[in-house]
Amino acid sequence: MGFTLDKVVPWGRSYNEYVSMFGLSEDDLTLRILGCGDGPAAFNSLLTKCGGSIVSVDPIYAFDAAQIRTRVAEAYDIVMTQTRKNQGDYVWETIPSVEQLGSIRMSAMENFLADFDAGKQEGRYIAGELPSLPFENGQYDIALSSHFLFLYSAHLSAEFHLHALQEMLRVSREVRVFPLLTLDGTPSPYLHFVSEHFEKNGFGVEIKRVPYEFQRGGNEILVIKPA
Repeated sequence: MGFTLDKVVPWGRSYNEYVSMFGLSEDDLTLRILGCGDGPAAFNSLLTKCGGSIVSVDPIYAFDAAQIRTRVAEAYDIVMTQTRKNQGDYVWETIPSVEQLGSIRMSAMENFLADFDAGKQEGRYIAGELPSLPFENGQYDIALSSHFLFLYSAHLSAEFHLHALQEMLRVSREVRVFPLLTLDGTPSPYLHFVSEHFEKNGFGVEIKRVPYEFQRGGNEILVIKPA
């Protein structure tokens, strides 16, 4: 059956995972970055401490830190149970065990929670969601989608993916999406559809290998930018 979820859950990755997942160079990290659907990830917190420019947008930011903590705790039990049942679908190298995975994820989410109130006041965490973003045209250099588009293909339609990517390209000059697999580890059925659409409309579309693989076979990103 593979890994399944009834709905999108808040589950945060670490700063180092973001850098590897998206193939972010030192130069990339100096640009204006938008994280779409970042949830309780640690990337915003740590990049800000390093002097970077980042805004994260997610519907969960409408809640306060205590409410988000409760939702993370609920997601933790669900995700860890599913991961244990499907251990063969993951590469246990950088992360050596299910227990270590839980520790790494909770550490990342604690980083987020410690930063959330200050970050919200500073305008770095904004409540909102795809496919309609509350930003100006071209406001960012790179827009990232981590573990939302393609991953939740069973929950989100092909049209949703198309409109979401169009919106990300409206507000930024480059889009990167990771991973290109669904929750159960199969290639997203929408990847060809959206790639073909943007190529026909004059965008540069590229699938790039990245130095990150936890979900087995999940080591590529989709990059879209004006040709």
